[in-house]
Amino acid sequence: MIMEKIRCGWCEKDDLYRKYHDEEWGRPVHDDKTIFEFLILESFQAGLSWYTILSKRENFRKAFDQFNYKKIAVYSDKKVEELMNDSGIIRNRLKILATITNAQKFMDVQKEFGSFSSYIWGFTEGKPIDNTPKALSDVPATTEISDLISRDLKKRGFKFMGSTVVYAHMQATGMINDHIEDCFTRK
Repeated sequence: MIMEKIRCGWCEKDDLYRKYHDEEWGRPVHDDKTIFEFLILESFQAGLSWYTILSKRENFRKAFDQFNYKKIAVYSDKKVEELMNDSGIIRNRLKILATITNAQKFMDVQKEFGSFSSYIWGFTEGKPIDNTPKALSDVPATTEISDLISRDLKKRGFKFMGSTVVYAHMQATGMINDHIEDCFTRK
């Protein structure tokens, strides 16, 4: 008898979602390049579904130079127009401009803390927060820590970094483990 894997219910839409859930979501990330990628993807998600962003992820990677924040930080007006004409991504001028600003601010944080990872993980003392929710309904959209990080990022000049975006980023990068109690990834 083959046992079906128990997963968090939100990921059962299709194989793309299941793969992301099984291999990435909730796994601790300390690499600045990957952290930056998720920051940008999460900022583009604001007001949209994560599935929309995830399905365009490869297009985003191509359009934004593999999320190379050093390149993005110096994007020209011409590059912004090129991105505005790229149907493979979300063509929102404010979010594109915010990505450039966020790349610049990301590097400012790196200079101050040695790495962005040191900065962001400092809010959880370097350890993932394990919420162990019994059901999806037990997972919050924000917490006091995501509120705190959001305020600090905004104070540093980051854009599109509200508490909900920050909380989703914390989940994606494993700062918070919100896999439901019965999810196979917990084993």
